[in-house]
Amino acid sequence: MAMDYIVDKLGGRIAFGGDYNPEQWPEEVWKHDVALMKEAGVNLVSVGIFSWALLEPEEGRYEFAWLDRILDLLHTNGITVDLANASASPPPWFSRKYPDSLPVDADGVRQSYGSRQAFAACSPDYRRAAAALTTAIVQRYAGHPAVVMWHVHNEYGCHNQPDFGPHAERGFQEWLQARYGSLDALNEAWGTAFWSQHYYDWAEILPPRRSGTWVNPTQQLDFARFSSDALLECFNAEADIIKAHSKHPVTTNFMGFNMGLNAPVDYWRWSGHMDVVSNDHYLIAADERNFQDLAMTADLTRGWAQGKPWLLMEHSTSAVNWQPRNVAKVPGEMLRNSLQHVARGTDGVLFFQWRASRAGAEKYHSGLVPHAGRDSKVWREVVELGRALESISEVAGSTVQAEACIIHDTDARWGTELDSHPSEDARNLPETRRWHDALYRAGITTDIRQSTDDLSGYKLVIAPMLYLVTDEAAAKLHEYVQAGGTLVITYFSGIVDENDHIRMDPVNGGGYPGAFSELLGVSMEEFFPLRSGDAVGLSRFGSGTVWSELGKATAAEVLATFDGGTDTSGARTGVDGSPAVTRRAGSTGRGAAYYVATTLGREGLAELVQLLCSDAGVAPVLGVQPPEDVEIVRRSNGTKDWTFVINHSARDVEVPLDGVELLGGTPTGGTLNLTAGGVAVVATPA
Repeated sequence: MAMDYIVDKLGGRIAFGGDYNPEQWPEEVWKHDVALMKEAGVNLVSVGIFSWALLEPEEGRYEFAWLDRILDLLHTNGITVDLANASASPPPWFSRKYPDSLPVDADGVRQSYGSRQAFAACSPDYRRAAAALTTAIVQRYAGHPAVVMWHVHNEYGCHNQPDFGPHAERGFQEWLQARYGSLDALNEAWGTAFWSQHYYDWAEILPPRRSGTWVNPTQQLDFARFSSDALLECFNAEADIIKAHSKHPVTTNFMGFNMGLNAPVDYWRWSGHMDVVSNDHYLIAADERNFQDLAMTADLTRGWAQGKPWLLMEHSTSAVNWQPRNVAKVPGEMLRNSLQHVARGTDGVLFFQWRASRAGAEKYHSGLVPHAGRDSKVWREVVELGRALESISEVAGSTVQAEACIIHDTDARWGTELDSHPSEDARNLPETRRWHDALYRAGITTDIRQSTDDLSGYKLVIAPMLYLVTDEAAAKLHEYVQAGGTLVITYFSGIVDENDHIRMDPVNGGGYPGAFSELLGVSMEEFFPLRSGDAVGLSRFGSGTVWSELGKATAAEVLATFDGGTDTSGARTGVDGSPAVTRRAGSTGRGAAYYVATTLGREGLAELVQLLCSDAGVAPVLGVQPPEDVEIVRRSNGTKDWTFVINHSARDVEVPLDGVELLGGTPTGGTLNLTAGGVAVVATPA
């Protein structure tokens, strides 16, 4: 069961709507709300996400009358519902009655209630109460005609992870016993011979709470994995209750790239448990190219969905409330944002929230209905968006076309975020974004997948900073190149195994990047990280920042060396003549494995991307690189193509494209003229 089920329930239309919180408003407002929803073309709203306190005012006593009335009203007006089980935020009475259900931070301090998601994932009291609430809701509403989808919880792990309390301590010990089977195996995996950390009893093992210095890195990594699994247990327990009573799809909303080592949820592991993969995305106002971050996050979400259509559960009509400076969206930006998501695979455009709140912490967060009401920029653009989505509904069910792929493994990212590393600047996520941005600028649509996925359909695969890699994943990447694929691996990749142990022969040593040295035909003997703000010269591709290495090419062609004698601070680099960019042809004469031993600047990376695309036979959607800041992405169902052209620039542009432009309903005549900030969707035969 996937997104096509929802689209079918909506009469073949793209989903449009958002979180609806009628409990925040007098009941006389509700009829006005549904009238506005119909005016805007809203067809799907999420209800009840933060309603636990009103649905269960005291333990075991449920109050459903208000929810009955609003669901009936929505159904009468033709608006379908993504109904939440309300488990995201326990009420104050619950936290006061069960104080040890509250999470504990790394310093051992128990957090208080008073905001949201105030619970510990391993608390038996929380799990019991959430299960009881879920059961009561699904038994009452499984057959309600408004309900087409179920929404479990909300943004798991966003505000209460990780928990270091006694419930997590016991849960962690049990998780470790299941993972390793014996203390001998755990001690080997954790390298406890270092710093006298050997364990002789499972009860000795604690969560990685604050200590005098660096906590065992494998312990930190395993605790992140455990924390993700503990929340997944919560999701599955509640989803299983729903599925026992209803055939509608079940989802929970992911949060893109936000879940790092300090808020660990492994969405690759979670995605297989979703009937529909859904995601939330918000622009970071301080990011001048936040539209590229949006594109990258949508590509990642499509990867979790294994290339199938997914659901944008939340984004904003304008400003949010939680950034240092909450910048409003300029005219046309909401439409561009929304159709960017559609271009990259969503079959639904939902927002937080329907009506901007008048009280609470998010009262300055924009909504589809702003404080100013109908006579406002936001409302006029909401109505415009509803019409635009209606005009392109034929896109629903199609898939995004991509020949290139970026690898983004959760463990590899978490691994680079561990402490006590060669450079705090060497992080997986920033390097991943640099590569995605370079491909984006070149007009190359990019899927994002994990290293253990089937990569055979891609001509070009980029693996930025794949620091931690399993034997299985390393073997798959070897096989990909030998089958004729073009692979790029950057520095600080293949360094450790799944236990964060350096990949080397303890007798004979071994060069970096351990798991990939033979494949790449390079052997690097020492890291030379750069000082903050420094750069090192290269014989080609400009200069590099963050990182350099001392080593040699053993079987690879050297495309660029570290060159220049000193870095920009005047200090000697120690890496003169060492390979900075290399290429090793596949053993069959097809395919190639490239190694990049530094962070290239924008121009140098663009030059390398052009070389890679030429080598791999990867071309932009229209065959030529698009104008700067013009995004071109294609969806297809095999018989018909839809080309999305989104102009993020402040100038008018022309692109060579023949077909019918759906937003305006007119033929392009072979050339699409697009105004500054404009959007077009052009339909053509496949």
